[in-house]
Amino acid sequence: MTDHNRYKVMSNKLDPKTDPGQPVVYQIRLTGHLDSQWTGWFGGLSITLEEDGDTLLTGPLVDQAALHGLLKKVRDLGMPLVSVNQVQLNKTRLYRSKKEKK
Repeated sequence: MTDHNRYKVMSNKLDPKTDPGQPVVYQIRLTGHLDSQWTGWFGGLSITLEEDGDTLLTGPLVDQAALHGLLKKVRDLGMPLVSVNQVQLNKTRLYRSKKEKK
């Protein structure tokens, strides 16, 4: 590995598509099913039980600190974390992953 590839620097540029004053909607996938009683513990995020046995936590988070706080709760719960995705609102479906966008 060459020295110029050893250290990667994150860009300081903001994504022009996002408004820093607006909450961002995230979808967090966990292995296993959660009961709806956990909604309050997860800050009111919607809980969707998938047929494959996974749970989706979906909803807006005000900033990265809120996302990291939520991920700590997932860690404390002990459920395996599968993925964290930023999603955008869609009129035909409440939340739709950017990966699903066509």
